[in-house]
Amino acid sequence: MTTKQRYESAKEIYRNIGVDTEDVLEKLVGVSISMHCWQGDDVAGFEGKKELSGGIQATGNFLGKARNPEELMADMDEVFKLIPGKHRINLHANYAIFEQGEEVDRDKLEPKHFSKWVKYAKERGLGIDFNPTFFSHPNADGLTLSHPVEELRTFWINHGKACLIISEYFAKELGTPCLMNIWIPDGFKDIPADRLSPRARLKDSLDQILSTDYDKRLVKVAVESKVFGIGVEACTVGSHEFYMNYAAKNNILCLLDNGHYHPTEVVSDKIPSMLLFSEELALHVTRPMRWDSDHVVLFDDELKEIAKEIVRCDALDRVLIGLDFFDASINRIAAWVVGMRNMQKALLYAMLLPSKKLASLQNSREYSELMMLQEELKLYPFGDVWNYFCEINQVPQKEDWFIAVKEYEQRVLVRR
Repeated sequence: MTTKQRYESAKEIYRNIGVDTEDVLEKLVGVSISMHCWQGDDVAGFEGKKELSGGIQATGNFLGKARNPEELMADMDEVFKLIPGKHRINLHANYAIFEQGEEVDRDKLEPKHFSKWVKYAKERGLGIDFNPTFFSHPNADGLTLSHPVEELRTFWINHGKACLIISEYFAKELGTPCLMNIWIPDGFKDIPADRLSPRARLKDSLDQILSTDYDKRLVKVAVESKVFGIGVEACTVGSHEFYMNYAAKNNILCLLDNGHYHPTEVVSDKIPSMLLFSEELALHVTRPMRWDSDHVVLFDDELKEIAKEIVRCDALDRVLIGLDFFDASINRIAAWVVGMRNMQKALLYAMLLPSKKLASLQNSREYSELMMLQEELKLYPFGDVWNYFCEINQVPQKEDWFIAVKEYEQRVLVRR
């Protein structure tokens, strides 16, 4: 059977449970996922830094790491050829591109230092999201926006303000709002004597950053929490409780990274609660393995549950989805493609479920039938719909995309 024939068969099967696959595919192609640039070069950026800090680690030494903007952009182009639909790119501030002989510190960054990224995005019809970089810098000695030394804290406040202006530049140039996400590595390795003061300083720093004159329709500011990290095992200043309350009070977004919570917590369960009280919600989708290890996103149970909650809550236009992982032990392009396609697969899987029927069974307390149907749906021909989605969007089906990755590896990566 051809891909189209298999799809037509699947289409009829899903129609019998009240799911219109044509409508699903039309919606799915409109969902843009923000692809993180830092998978391509192990979070190194273009500042010439040799070491990462702030609890950031990329393990492995697979061949072909991008060493400059041209190589990174070429690698990203190769990824986008293998992913259905149009998406976004997610930049960190340490990916500024300077002209020869010109370099400024992070507190003095300007839109012009990202003009080549705007040119790249415009030519490909992509949006850009942005992140201030509060790590891998001499002034990031364990504390940044919560630093007790006023001079250092001011440096990072000015970095945040500069990034707001750059984010607005992205939005204006590309005609699509920019999500600017703030994550800091601040915390303590052992039990702190004072948790209040660092958080008071963080609150004041965020207040100062948000006092910048920027267009709130164009720039969506988010704050991202973390439960712990390397070197900050005892306490993180930017906890979930702190940021959830700060976001609510200041009418900005809360960003949930599913690697940033206790191993028994799941972001999928948080999504519907957050959406009841927030107009929009941002996600960094990753795969923690025992801790915030940023493994490549797989088509696993939690990814499917995250997608289900987004779809069930009718929130495809309210949840801003970005990915966040970096694995230097495998082909970096393959890692990107696996993660991006898996996020799309999870959304498709969720959209093919008869959610209203399942909810009706729950509300009428028909738990036996609910369990039965949920289990039977796992074997429905979701894969045939996915392969057809790839075909109509002119990207390789099944594992065929890996042929292109291996060819690029031999033609380009081994020569670096």
